[in-house]
Amino acid sequence: MLNSMLGAVELGLLYAFMALGVYITFRILDFPDLTVDGSFTTGGAIAAVMITHGYSPGLATLGALAGGMLAGLCTGLLHTKGKINGLLSGILMMIALYSINLRILGKPNVSLMGETTLISLMNPLYVMPFVVIVVKVLMDVFFRTDLGLALRATGDNSRMIRSFGVNTDSTTILGISLSNGLVALSGALIAQYQAFADSSMGIGMIVIGLASVIIGEAIFGSGSVFRATLAVVLGSIVYRIVVALALRVDWLDASDLKLITAIIVIVALVFPSVQRFLKQKKSARKRTAELARQALKGKRGGAADA
Repeated sequence: MLNSMLGAVELGLLYAFMALGVYITFRILDFPDLTVDGSFTTGGAIAAVMITHGYSPGLATLGALAGGMLAGLCTGLLHTKGKINGLLSGILMMIALYSINLRILGKPNVSLMGETTLISLMNPLYVMPFVVIVVKVLMDVFFRTDLGLALRATGDNSRMIRSFGVNTDSTTILGISLSNGLVALSGALIAQYQAFADSSMGIGMIVIGLASVIIGEAIFGSGSVFRATLAVVLGSIVYRIVVALALRVDWLDASDLKLITAIIVIVALVFPSVQRFLKQKKSARKRTAELARQALKGKRGGAADA
């Protein structure tokens, strides 16, 4: 049980980069980017191929980051310059990346067994918390710069920020590129963690990323960028722990993972609505009780006067 939970925390930390990338597009930019399913695999494929060709795992991971940013750049250009709907541009790039990833891998999967990877050089449970914190702090600092504020304003009100002379096309492209770079970084780390890269390893990643974001915001809140990014990281860890606990149930199999993910997302989406409903119901009861007390008090006052 303990080993299962520690493994879940490790995976949560590795997937935290992907969750942060999804947070940038879906929460900061308000852009429904489905490139994630493709760019996650791109990161794993580039890292695996570079490592098997003798490159250092650090350089291979940076190459994966660059590959993901390039994929995001293409999606951004399709949307901003090609005037293609945001959702459709992500879908088109995701489809294109499936073939590109197969070209990169050269075959359906590449094994990293026996190869030196970042994971084999360190203990993820001890090292990754510091790496994730550094990336999170860098994101927080960036979103407080003029460029970061312009990027946030693009998602909030693009028309208003354009009136101030900001090129929203550039900020949109930058945000999507950063997002997919982080997603590909996560894919590279996961490939090294599981010791192989597969052409289908990115399927469903967008749902997992959204689950991490939604769970984190539902449990830990999202009042500021600092709090929101922290909530996303913690949400990624909580999601993995919940999945690990669910898979320990006897009548659930590993093949039920996608179903478990969908149920977790549904619960996380419904939870805030249930909270608001219960809060409104509680407030209504309080108001009713207060009115009843006032009516009773007025009735007693009238009887005393008589």
